[in-house]
Order: sequence, then structure tokens, then C-alpha cells
Amino acid sequence: MDKETLLIVEDNHILRNGLKEMLSMEGFSVMTAGNGQEGLEQMVITSPDLILSDIAMPIMDGYAFFKEVRARPEWVTIPFLFLTARGEREDVTAGRDLGVEDYLVKPLTRDELLTAVRSRLARSRQLHMVQLQSAYEASLTMLANAIEVRNEYTRGHVERVTAYALLLADQLGWQGKRLEALRFGAILHDIGKIHVPETILTKKGPLTAEEWVEIKRHPINGAEMIRDIPYLTLAVPAVRHHHERYDGNGYPDGLAGEAIPLEARIVTVADGLDAMTTTRSYRVALSLNQACEEITSCSGTQFDPLVVEAFRRAWDSHQIHLVMANGHF
Repeated sequence: MDKETLLIVEDNHILRNGLKEMLSMEGFSVMTAGNGQEGLEQMVITSPDLILSDIAMPIMDGYAFFKEVRARPEWVTIPFLFLTARGEREDVTAGRDLGVEDYLVKPLTRDELLTAVRSRLARSRQLHMVQLQSAYEASLTMLANAIEVRNEYTRGHVERVTAYALLLADQLGWQGKRLEALRFGAILHDIGKIHVPETILTKKGPLTAEEWVEIKRHPINGAEMIRDIPYLTLAVPAVRHHHERYDGNGYPDGLAGEAIPLEARIVTVADGLDAMTTTRSYRVALSLNQACEEITSCSGTQFDPLVVEAFRRAWDSHQIHLVMANGHF
């Protein structure tokens, strides 16, 4: 892992050099500047992971420096800590009103400094991971929708299936990583349809035996597409097995009962609900009440009774209706 880079902006060269030596010994890469203007010049060359800045400095003080940093989109998320001899309440309030992450008053101990720096860097890393995950998820949803949009009848299918699946998982008490795996499995459940010709997906009449073979391969194709992507490995079971049936008469592997991964059994119900309540090229949509009756009647055959019970609880509390109306959970 690369060293994290800190920028120290301090006009007192003795203190500046002392801070640099202390933080360098802790494994950080440290840049220094004597005032805000010099700090900006340094940041043009290398963007730091965290900034420690004095307030009272010549040419450009800490407040002006902070405002300049936050005015640049590429720097707006960099943790910024004021390091100053000022300890008056008004100065602390002014810094925090600007949005500065922390306000350290000199003199401070080595442990105080390192604790503040490390905690802010850790928080920054966490936020960065959340942002990356959010961007990644948005990209996957766009990709999945790009496939679904070939069929005018399935627009919004990805978002609705994901919302229904998460609602059912919530009823089952799921949390943490398991929810993440389910989310990606729901988003990508039909990713394998990219290999299915559009003429088959939009065909209004019955499919031929050869066309059914094409359709039934899409869960296998989808699982193979994502199996070597570390971040998506946990989604493979839901993608491969979302067309299995609880009675063993599904595809592609003919799994039955609890041999079917629970993530897939959840997506099966979510996918089935949206399929029933959406007009397709080969049939008109059922009403939500009709779909509820169908899911309930297929408990133990097409659908897992445990998941159907979760569906019924969500139905009775009107959460299913809200997801259908709003498209999200």
C-alpha cells in the first residue's frame, strides 16, 4: 500500500520541520508549506490525503487557504485539520463553521496529533469506500438496464426486483455483507440475457424448443460473466439459480428445496412478482392482488414457503405496495 501523504502548512519553520519529522517517522509521506499560497502550489503537484494547517500565517492565512481548497471539486473531500496556537472559543467556532474536520490547539502531544491524524484518515478511507461502492453499484445498474432496455416491457425491472428482494430480506432479518451479496445478485440476475437475441426476448408467440434452450442458458451465462470478479463473487448463486423452483422443476440445475441458495430463492419471488405485474409481449399484467394470490398458491412448488411467508408479512404491512408505487425500498 502506498504511503498516505500529509500536507503541513505552518509558517514557523521549527515547528513545521518538527511535525514533518514526527509524522515521517510514523510512515507518512509529508509535504510542507509556509503559508496557504505555498500550500496551494504544493497541491497542484501532489494532492494530499490530509491537510494540517496553521491559521495565523502571512500572505494567505488558514481560513483563506481552507476556502480555496474547498472551492476545488477534486479537493473537497480531503480531511482538513486546523493546527494553531489560538484557543479562543470564537476561533474554534469559526473553524468548525467553515466545515473543518478538527481543530487542534498547540501545544499538543505526539499522541494527540497522531490520534487525530489517523482517525481522520480512517474516516476518509471509509467514506471513499462507500463512494466507490455507490458508484460501482450505479454502474452495474446502468449495465443491467442497458440489457433490459432492449425490451420495452421490462424497463425499470432491475430496480423493482432489487427493491422487492431487499424488502423480503429485511423481513427475514438479513444484515451486512449478506444484504450486499443479495443486492448485487438482484441487480445482475438477468445479466446473462446479453447473449440472448432480441428477437427471442420480444417474441409475442410461444418459443420454440431451440429458443427455450437459449433462454435457459442466461443464468449460466450470467454467472460465468461475473464469477471471476472478486467484488461480485458472492452474487453468483443468486444469478445462476434464480430460475430454480422449490419443487426441483426449474433450471439450469434442477435444484430443489434448501439446496437452492436462499439468495436465489428470494430473487425468484422478487423476479416473479415483477414479471406477473408487468405487461409482457406474450401477456398482459396481473393486478397486484392477483399476483399476491399466485405467489401464495405457488408456495412449496415454485417458491420457498419461508420466502413466501416473508412476502406475506411485507404484503400485510403494505410495504410491497409502497415499493411498487415508488420503485425502491
